Amino acid sequence: MNMTFRWYGRGNDTVTLEHIKQIPGVKGIVWALHNKPAGEIWTKEEIKDEVEYIKSHGFHIDVVESVNVHESIKLGNAERGRYIENYKESIRNLAEFGIKVICYNFMPIFDWTRTEMFHPLEDGSTALFFEKAKVDNIDPKELVREVSEASDLTLPGWEPEKLDRITELFDAYKEIDEAKLWENLAYFLKEIIPVAEEAGIQMAIHPDDPPFSIFGLPRIITGAASYEKLIEISDSPSNAFTMCTGSMGASPSNNMVEIAEKYASRSPFAHIRNVKIYDNGDFTETSHYTQDGSIDVKGVVKALHEQNYTGYVRPDHGRHIWGEVCRPGYGLYDRALGIMYLLGLWDAYETKRTEESR
Repeated sequence: MNMTFRWYGRGNDTVTLEHIKQIPGVKGIVWALHNKPAGEIWTKEEIKDEVEYIKSHGFHIDVVESVNVHESIKLGNAERGRYIENYKESIRNLAEFGIKVICYNFMPIFDWTRTEMFHPLEDGSTALFFEKAKVDNIDPKELVREVSEASDLTLPGWEPEKLDRITELFDAYKEIDEAKLWENLAYFLKEIIPVAEEAGIQMAIHPDDPPFSIFGLPRIITGAASYEKLIEISDSPSNAFTMCTGSMGASPSNNMVEIAEKYASRSPFAHIRNVKIYDNGDFTETSHYTQDGSIDVKGVVKALHEQNYTGYVRPDHGRHIWGEVCRPGYGLYDRALGIMYLLGLWDAYETKRTEESR
């Protein structure tokens, strides 16, 4: 297990690399060029500058999250060819600097969706919260306004240049159902996977968050059946998965321990976090501690350990604790606690294995 930490870059994160360096066990930084609009080429000069800065603090730069996919590709419209060629060039440029995994998603319009950025929890902390009834009844433009006002820092997947076109995009997606979105994803993969193979990069698709339809938009990476369909499209090792326990696990129908057992070998990158799911379809982020939520985090780590998992792992959305002012879900303190819990579980399973082998 190769422990990493997501960082949003100089001037765009309340957490510094100096802070992250003080978390035991963190080997790498999960990074991106967060100022790049979807569809633009990541240039070698830009990549080099960020890579050298991260490496100067003693971290590896193996994982990028995310090289965002332009909506034209998801829609399959006449402009997708140009954006796919740009995407290929970004893959090639990243490979020159030793990147091994690119995390991306194929969610229409919205990336992760929550209705409240700082929902109060019983312990006095706050966390991201999803209220199903609100999503079912709110105008998407109103949700965009609320999310945009929640932080002065960039929120991944909620880029202003895209959300300014939200009415236009919703009109375009009226003709896109799940079958058509799968068709457009397959087209994209058949174009980029050969490039990724040549570059030695694994393209690790992130599950939809939440893993069910919102605002009538199709969602397709929602559970084990989705993984099987992805394998049918391309069985290449470069066609890989980002296993996110909190995203896929927000649906009670997904047993994340079973998914880890079956698909860890195809998942070079894992986001491990916990959520508490309510009977009405709401869910909230919690600490990573298994007992605090609905995800069997200790069972997931056990499944990874039993397979001698050597992929990249990061803690995911954390609570906002101890008065920290930070990007929603991405503070320092609770994610650091999450790392220590995950490493503690791993160490315990490793000790047990050693003792049993004597």
